[in-house]
Amino acid sequence: MGMFSAMNIHTSGLTAERLRMDTISANIANAETTRTENGGPYIRKIAVFQEHLEKTISKNGGPQIQSAGVKAVAVRDSSEETPLVYNPGHPDADENGNVRMPNVNLLTEMIDMMISRRAYEANVTALNATKGMLLKTLEIGK
Repeated sequence: MGMFSAMNIHTSGLTAERLRMDTISANIANAETTRTENGGPYIRKIAVFQEHLEKTISKNGGPQIQSAGVKAVAVRDSSEETPLVYNPGHPDADENGNVRMPNVNLLTEMIDMMISRRAYEANVTALNATKGMLLKTLEIGK
């Protein structure tokens, strides 16, 4: 793996974590949304990633598969049930006074946001370390 491959891996991690943070932000913003365009409550979104593999040709001429980072596959809806809350004064309450609320747990979202932020910071640190190694390599010829 070359130095530029390492930088591509770090930047793909930054892109993935940014998407994850945007998804979490949308969840937090809609934590109390009981009516969407589809008519029901907001459903929590989850960013889905997978390893991005590249097929290359090795020095001996054979195929070689190596990691090229991570890529976003989809942003899918959570399968968790939306809770039913008794609130007869709410405009979206049914005849029994129950309101179907979003399945967003703010505590879970904040923890996910902190984890994503730490992963983003780790990718920035690794990217800066790689950049520093490249600069030091260029100074060898001086």
